Amino acid sequence: MPSFSSLGLFLLGAGAALANTVTFKSLDETSRKIIFTPNAGLPAIASVEVPGGQDVKVDFPQGWIGNWYSVSEGAQDVPGMLGEVAFNGWNGVTFFDVSAIVNPNDHNGVKKMYPANDPTPTSGCDKFPCNNAYYVWDDVQTKATQETDLVCTLGDGTLAERGETDIFVDEPVFKRDFVMGKWTR
Repeated sequence: MPSFSSLGLFLLGAGAALANTVTFKSLDETSRKIIFTPNAGLPAIASVEVPGGQDVKVDFPQGWIGNWYSVSEGAQDVPGMLGEVAFNGWNGVTFFDVSAIVNPNDHNGVKKMYPANDPTPTSGCDKFPCNNAYYVWDDVQTKATQETDLVCTLGDGTLAERGETDIFVDEPVFKRDFVMGKWTR
C-alpha cells in the first residue's frame, strides 16, 4: 500500500496531467484582449491581455466547453473569428476549431488552433478565407486530439516569421453532432 505522501504525489501528478490550457501566440505587434464565453452552466474565465508579439497561457477548468474571440487594442468590442473548444469530451478527447460563423470578415483576430506538442491537426489558417475553418453551423471542420494543451495564433503574420515551425497537414474532421454526442450510424 502506498504511503500518504506517495498517494499525494500520484494525485498531484494525475491532476497535472488533466490540466487544460491554451497558449495564445501573437503574430504581430498589436496587443489584443481575449474574451471568453463558456457554454451555459460552465465557469466564466476572465478576459486576458496578449501583448503584441508575446505569448500568454490560460488555464481552463476540467470539461470546459466554450469559445473566445480577440479585440485589437483601440478597436471596438465586436465578436470576430472564434476559437472553440470542448475539453475532456467523449473518451477524454479535446475537440476544437476556428469558427468564422459569427464574423467571417475578422482577419486580424483568431487565426489557427492546434495541439501544443504536435501542430496537427490544425484548424484555421494564416489568410482567410480558407477551407480549414468552420463557416456554417453543420460544417465538418471540428478537429480532435488527445492533448489538453492547445495553441491559438492571433493577428497578421505566421509562426515561421517568429522562427517557429509552421506545418499544416490535412487531418480528419468531425460533424458537430458527433462532438455533441448525437451521432448516428
